Amino acid sequence: MSSALTDLFPHPIVQAPMAGGVSVPHLAQAVSEAGGLGFLAAGYKTADGMYQEIKQLRGLTKRPFGVNLFMPQPDHTDRSAVEVYAHQLAGEAAWYETELGDPDSGRDDGYDAKLAVLLDNPVPVVSFHFGVPSPEVVDSLHRLGTYTLVTATTAEEALAVERAGADAVIAQGVEAGGHQGTHRDLPENDGSGIGLLSLVAQVRETVSLPIVAAGGIMRGSQIAAVLAAGATAAQLGTAFLATPESGAAAVHKQALTNPLFVRTELTRAFSGRPARGLVNRFLREHGPYAPAAYPDVHHLTAPLRKKAAAGADAQGMALWAGQGHRMAREMPAGQLVEVLAAELDAARTALSDKGGLR
Repeated sequence: MSSALTDLFPHPIVQAPMAGGVSVPHLAQAVSEAGGLGFLAAGYKTADGMYQEIKQLRGLTKRPFGVNLFMPQPDHTDRSAVEVYAHQLAGEAAWYETELGDPDSGRDDGYDAKLAVLLDNPVPVVSFHFGVPSPEVVDSLHRLGTYTLVTATTAEEALAVERAGADAVIAQGVEAGGHQGTHRDLPENDGSGIGLLSLVAQVRETVSLPIVAAGGIMRGSQIAAVLAAGATAAQLGTAFLATPESGAAAVHKQALTNPLFVRTELTRAFSGRPARGLVNRFLREHGPYAPAAYPDVHHLTAPLRKKAAAGADAQGMALWAGQGHRMAREMPAGQLVEVLAAELDAARTALSDKGGLR
């Protein structure tokens, strides 16, 4: 399977599917055309919206690409905690002159409808976030020739991925920007995330699946490191966020290297689920009080984030970014793939010359 997957893309470079309008068709096209694996993010889109992006991407490239789905979330929300948080956000709503969103706007992200589209219109690769699809779903995709990948943040989660019959596991380290793909969101586990190299090693000793390593990777030398640790490929998100093809807001791209934003932090402030973003005013003021309530809090804060983005107010936006954000390079996505591949080759050569790789 390892070679079958990587046969789809010459370079072991996967562009992370970044929801919220970042992973647009032109970004996926550029990455795939350059020899990586481009991805579309179906999260927060309708099934038809996802289909239209797939259709557009197919018109742009004949190269393989992937589509990412969010798994439906169980309803264990403490309604009173969400109400308290909504009360706390009343001042934000007044400041941005908007109403808070409806926290009961849906928990399944249109999963069944999106899956139906992907079964009727198969794509080369489908990945899953926030949980594990059923073996029946995996089998149905396999019968159509679709490779399946599932995110795991621990070795135990990777074992669940293997048991479901998926083709590969995305080992997501705590360094990763955006939402942690934990299968169960348990508040008592906050702060216990595993660093990428340790996670890759643990997953490699636990399952026999190929590993796609994700989390804070910004340079080809880091790709070499995770490959040496046992990964088959590396997935990069923040590295592609600053490219001109990315659909991220200009203020978000600029914030990656803006000296005002010196660090990232995992927070529930914007969505109710742990996600890594640049520390800004909203995160500082509301992060300590945000309940474990996804996607309720995501729906609640959506109008605030939209108004902040419309006003280019970086202090009120969810500035998702990995720990390596200061290393972001503003260059075309295809060129970035080529640069990363060249850096990877150079790192491999240097290690080989020193006897580090045989």
